[in-house]
Amino acid sequence: MPADPRVRDVDGIRTEFLFDIVVDLDPPLDFGRGPVGRRVLFGSAGGTFEGPALRGEVLPGGGDWALFRSDGTMLLDVRLTLRTDDGALLHMTYGGRYTTPPGLRAEMADPAARHRVDPSRYYFRTNPLFETGAEQYTWLNDVVCVGSGYLVQDGIAYKVFQVL
Repeated sequence: MPADPRVRDVDGIRTEFLFDIVVDLDPPLDFGRGPVGRRVLFGSAGGTFEGPALRGEVLPGGGDWALFRSDGTMLLDVRLTLRTDDGALLHMTYGGRYTTPPGLRAEMADPAARHRVDPSRYYFRTNPLFETGAEQYTWLNDVVCVGSGYLVQDGIAYKVFQVL
């Protein structure tokens, strides 16, 4: 079959480092298995973020309203409030996927050890978006980001990149 003539060459996707973020988590709230999977709230207890253009703290009160599919993949639904070091508030949202291979699930179930597992052994990717009225950060309202996540003691962390 011939290629569709409407298809064109475009530049590849390029990214630029935006920041590292660590989110401290409250104990999870497990809603149980519902009609579409097991819902768990991983509430945000605080944290920090830092990069070349912005840095600050993660405020308590946000979280991940995660849905665990029957195949073990977790669907992320995150809302966080960030406060920059100069006092601006940023609303950060993201979805994503956290997939642990079956052979790794028992090791990842141990809360005392799972943060030591090499992140290259599982898939944890996100797509952060931002919203703010703070003039110095309005450029964030118009960017799409990608993040690579990993577990840390008492929380999660991401390396976040702006898609150029």
